[in-house]
Amino acid sequence: MTYSSLTDTVLQYLERSDQATINQIPTFITLCEYEVAQQIKTLGQLQVAEGQILGGNNLLQKPARWRKTVSFNVTVNGIKQPVLLRKYEYILEYAPDATVTGYPQFYADYNYDWWILAPMPDKNYKFEVLYYERIAPLSSTNQTNWLTTNAPNVMLFGTLLQAQMFLKDDQRQIFQQKYDQAMQALKAEDVTRIADRQAVALDS
Repeated sequence: MTYSSLTDTVLQYLERSDQATINQIPTFITLCEYEVAQQIKTLGQLQVAEGQILGGNNLLQKPARWRKTVSFNVTVNGIKQPVLLRKYEYILEYAPDATVTGYPQFYADYNYDWWILAPMPDKNYKFEVLYYERIAPLSSTNQTNWLTTNAPNVMLFGTLLQAQMFLKDDQRQIFQQKYDQAMQALKAEDVTRIADRQAVALDS
């Protein structure tokens, strides 16, 4: 499935060709993507971000489309050391004085776009973050994403459901049932992935 084929299929299901409905298709798709993201909290591609933490700066920008952090480490004297997740208040209590420096041992969500580190980095450090990335939204210039490849039925019936609510059509219940069935299957796969990852982590 691609963005274009999804658009065409939705219009075929709706049996509509008026420009007002065509103009709303991108909105229906976007709303479907948000709906799926809210229901599947861990859904997304597992990504690795690498870079450098600058000495004297305890704020680090999160990667674009960051969703959830899995692990965080810094390289100290050639050895990777874990940076542990803590609450923001803990960070403030642990390192109230910015003049006390060292390699980052803890991090917290400062806001949606930044992490805060403690203690204040005393020099530059290489870092590696494993995280879940929000799925790249579909558009005419981004024809495919994780959902179109792995869950095209979710995208189709989810988009149709959003369209039915807009059009106030009485077929909404049919598409709701199809969407719910597709989501249940997707959630089951997501739970399996989490369980598999935890099993591997315990065995490692």
